Amino acid sequence: MAAVTEKIPVGVLGATGTVGQRFVERLTGHPWFVITALAASERSAGRPYGEAARWRLPSRLPDEIASLKVRSVGEELPCRAVFSALDAAIARDVEPFFARSGVFVFSNASAHRMDDDVPLLIPEINPDSLRLLERQREHRGWSGALVTNANCSAMFVTMALAPLESAFGVEKAFVSTMQAVSGAGYPGVASLDILGNVIPDIPGEAEKIEREVAKILGGARDGLAGPAPIVVSAMTNRVAVEDGHTESISVGLARRASAEEVEAAWGDFRGSEEVSRLPSAPARPVVYLREPGRPQPRRDVDVEKGMCTVVGGLKTCPLLDWKFTVLGHNTVRGAAGASILNAELAVARGMLK
Repeated sequence: MAAVTEKIPVGVLGATGTVGQRFVERLTGHPWFVITALAASERSAGRPYGEAARWRLPSRLPDEIASLKVRSVGEELPCRAVFSALDAAIARDVEPFFARSGVFVFSNASAHRMDDDVPLLIPEINPDSLRLLERQREHRGWSGALVTNANCSAMFVTMALAPLESAFGVEKAFVSTMQAVSGAGYPGVASLDILGNVIPDIPGEAEKIEREVAKILGGARDGLAGPAPIVVSAMTNRVAVEDGHTESISVGLARRASAEEVEAAWGDFRGSEEVSRLPSAPARPVVYLREPGRPQPRRDVDVEKGMCTVVGGLKTCPLLDWKFTVLGHNTVRGAAGASILNAELAVARGMLK
């Protein structure tokens, strides 16, 4: 692991939104990174961050961060890396602008996730997808780089399936999500629409799950050979939960496995030693709970400081092989925490200095 002797200056794009605030929270006091710039839309630019951002997190906003003047997302920033919480439409042009300028971009946006030369990275599963950056820089002619993390729901599906793929092979999966309102940003879904209600078919979410899971597991299965031959069908729903996406998954395996073997695959799953030593890496990437009726967002979303995937309720499935419930913190491991972990891996490999 490369030694970090001096903190790396970083910025946050889309810093005033829900995920942007998570970036700010988790980067404040980080052992390897220091925030030197915050950027947002023109209506926020020029104002102190404490005024521009309606701070929604229970943690206190530090005075030194609150006093930083918000910059426009279209201007160069005094950073060696930026973390992007931009909407996809804006990220499509802004993120390459920074990469062309020699900046490492770690993005939570969906705009470039499926590009052939862009890593869709989960360090515990496909760390070597960072090798794509050589081809990315050669093909695009830039000295910076662009690395993405998965969609929040796709993240937890993939984390739950990866140990099973490694141990038994995964052929097909059906996923039904119950996604928290924080995933829609702020102000997000109107209270009269979501309270006492379920909103089905979140636009674009099912397609992201179906495509991204295959791309990530393809890296796990065959290095950088492309998407895994897995069929995923997803349905998505918005529910009246503040934080934590819950997913019901049924999976068809390539070979038979007992319940004990499936539980052991989750319990034994770890990233490489290199990944396990990263500052944000959870000690247990996947946690299986045997208690009935678990996991639950209110009780389990902060396990491993929100950086793991929590699984429970393993049962035989009459249609496929096994079914179970998955939970993850959508704005932590499903967004800001994932990008920060990706950046830590790039630092550990000496790619970002």
